[in-house]
Amino acid sequence: MTKKRNIVIIGAGHNGLICAAYLAKAGHEVTVLEARDQIGGGIAPREFSKGFTAPGLAHLAYPLHPKIISDLEIGNNARSKSRTINTISLSKSGDHLHLGQSSASGGSLSSEDQEAYSAFKKEFLAYAKALSPLMMNKPPRLKNMDTKDKITLAKLGWKVRFGLKTDSMREFLRVGGINIYDVLNEVFDSEALKGAIAADAVIGHHMAPRTPTTVLTYILRLFGETENRQLTSAVPNICEALATAATSAGVNIRTQSKVEDILLSDDQVTGVRLSNVEEISADIVVSNSDAKSTFLDLVGVQDLDAMFVHRISKSRTNGDVAKLHFALKSLPNFTSLDAESLRHRLLIAPNMRYIEQAFNPSKYGEFSERPVLEITFPTIDNPALSPDGQHTMSVNASFAPYALKAGWDKKRKTFTQKVIDTVAGYAPGFESLILDHELLTPVDIESEYNIKGGHWHHGEIAIDQSFMMRPIHGTAQYNTPISGLFLCGAAAHPGGSINGLPGRNAAQRILAMTKSGDV
Repeated sequence: MTKKRNIVIIGAGHNGLICAAYLAKAGHEVTVLEARDQIGGGIAPREFSKGFTAPGLAHLAYPLHPKIISDLEIGNNARSKSRTINTISLSKSGDHLHLGQSSASGGSLSSEDQEAYSAFKKEFLAYAKALSPLMMNKPPRLKNMDTKDKITLAKLGWKVRFGLKTDSMREFLRVGGINIYDVLNEVFDSEALKGAIAADAVIGHHMAPRTPTTVLTYILRLFGETENRQLTSAVPNICEALATAATSAGVNIRTQSKVEDILLSDDQVTGVRLSNVEEISADIVVSNSDAKSTFLDLVGVQDLDAMFVHRISKSRTNGDVAKLHFALKSLPNFTSLDAESLRHRLLIAPNMRYIEQAFNPSKYGEFSERPVLEITFPTIDNPALSPDGQHTMSVNASFAPYALKAGWDKKRKTFTQKVIDTVAGYAPGFESLILDHELLTPVDIESEYNIKGGHWHHGEIAIDQSFMMRPIHGTAQYNTPISGLFLCGAAAHPGGSINGLPGRNAAQRILAMTKSGDV
């Protein structure tokens, strides 16, 4: 029987809670320490103005992976009561493009493009499904593989070779590492359709359609649609459902408990020290924080190999998306769009050239003059988030670089006005509806959510920072160079989203290592 361990998990985001629940169900004593006054991390709601509440960082999500829902016996408690979300790519002319999971209409689409879209989604969803063995397990090492690594590679090879038809396999191998710009130009004629798809490939990343590996980021996004999942507004009760699953399994969750240091003795974890100097002993510490915070701040460079520190320091973790919340007197009047349509996700990315031009300034430390916007109105399905008759509007704005050359203190109002003006181009009179607003730049996200660089995914999901290279070579299988220290958050494989797989996979790795006596 596996020896019971005292385990501390740093951070009560969804991955931390999932990892905690798995470990507690296996019989370990688990404590989750959360620095903020509420659980949930980036998916927790926040009141940004009196009476107005909005999703913190995530306003859209695919549901948790069904395996997690089943394993943790969460059932319907983790499912959103809000309806399925489609995408409406806005046009100033009012000829908006409507995108569902497998169909497209409007936007003056030709019948050829409509058929091509259905075939394209089916093909790329098959690619995402083929990656399932890799997504659901620790990433295999490419040398000195253990049995689990070999099994994962064998399953992946089988899925790619036999799960895809021969032509699909060849196309998958051809496009997997290239840019989405070239692929979309091969398939579609509609500039609006290409722009909407390309936006999904790059939102949340320091990338544009012509950037290499944007096909990969699009496929990884589509993994959220496997297992018949559909995009919904950010799951409103997922935090509570996960907390209930964790506490029912015996997890102790403590908020307002900021970890200042991970304590070591002879390169072995012994516990953590909180900001109030309280020390908590632990056999195992699991960090739901990003890799830079974990190693450079909580562990400290003095206890790490110089080359390892260099790799962590050089990993690309600067965010490029700002979050804006608007308190509105009433819903905006978008040209040729009825109120029912505002339940869906609105996108301002009219074509791939627009996205490229929005991205270009960020390469030089400047924000977009005409940003790419993703807009939702969470109060339509949940009126309790605002006073009667009024509404909350949630916006993701790209591109807004963390390292803004002029500094965000000087440019906050200017960027906010750029976003307002961009929305007003599609909804005349929008600015007159604004009662209050909040801007969270990547710098604000860093300070408020304890994420170095303020990156959604705790680091770019490019080919050199994915799979067996995430977050860096040498700590890609959840365990780290420090004995007893593990990663379970978005910095770990398979990266940021709300599917919960980093937390679940990390727990499986910890349980396997405790059973074998390796930790």
